[in-house]
Amino acid sequence: MDYLNLDAVEAAAYARLPAMARDYYAGGARDEITLRANREAWRHIWLHYRVLVDVSERTTETTALGQRISLPVIAAPTAFQRLAHPEGEAAMARGVGGADTLMVLSTLSTTTIEDVSAAATGPLWFQLYVYRDREVTLGLIRRAEAAGYRALVLTVDAAEIGTRERDAGNRFHLPRGLTVANLAGDARAAMPEDADGSALSKYVREQLDPSLTWADVDWMANQTRLPLVVKGLVRPDDALRALDHGAKAVVVSNHGGRQLDTAPPTALVLPHIADAVDGRAEIYVDGGVRRGTDIIKALALGARAVLLGRPLLYGLALDGAAGAAGVLELLRAELLEGMALCGCPDLASITRDLVEP
Repeated sequence: MDYLNLDAVEAAAYARLPAMARDYYAGGARDEITLRANREAWRHIWLHYRVLVDVSERTTETTALGQRISLPVIAAPTAFQRLAHPEGEAAMARGVGGADTLMVLSTLSTTTIEDVSAAATGPLWFQLYVYRDREVTLGLIRRAEAAGYRALVLTVDAAEIGTRERDAGNRFHLPRGLTVANLAGDARAAMPEDADGSALSKYVREQLDPSLTWADVDWMANQTRLPLVVKGLVRPDDALRALDHGAKAVVVSNHGGRQLDTAPPTALVLPHIADAVDGRAEIYVDGGVRRGTDIIKALALGARAVLLGRPLLYGLALDGAAGAAGVLELLRAELLEGMALCGCPDLASITRDLVEP
């Protein structure tokens, strides 16, 4: 990809995507305060670099729940990827695997669990929304297990869908031929056609379970042999509860600023959650990561890796699998440069004193 940075990738993708898809991917809840704050918060953390360290050889390799990955960047679960590219999630899986890292597939995928697994060249996790009909949820879990997915990522910040005013104004819907592919053959595969505003908002309110509690996390942990990751936390006490209820890892996330507007940016809450968890489990973070130095800051503050969403969708829109891989390679190059300038030959040397000396 012949782009200098992820902002350039985004600008090029904006020029190519239809307005409804562009606004769906880019938008946030209400006034989009949290959406903007996620990015700004990383920019306002300073790196207190070390000098005279041998950084002639550097490695970005790490593990995520025991799975080796070459880069501490994981493809976040993002819905409806065929809005960006005809091959959608299958192309994303090839591109992410080509960069030797892992992808989290969304429940609201426009490509099935099985087809993404067949296309993948790297490891996969499956993100789960809990439907009112628990048999639907159990069916998704069993299919993910059978298809070789290596973890379940339970999203817990969607008891209600945040109002995304761009989507409401565009009357967001899936174009003809696109559905919630994982529910093919079920009426729940289709977006409502009678929505007053965003069809996705109506779908979530009708289909997903707003009564979810910590008891349901227990239930889910007992339903699967896969490790359970709880995504959507901004409080230390909730992170500790997640571990007490069977989670093996947590994702510090405010849903990319798409749920509760004025939720805190993840860069600000990450260190508090890391301090509370105190090594009991792996911690991941998403929200506003756009530079290799953002990744360094996230790791210094306690994350094992970051999850990346929108930039990968923009790479996908520009050049399918190669575009997604290109986004990851841009970040790898920036990360390697930042590690050299911080005096960090490997990820283990990225410690809290880089940001809090």
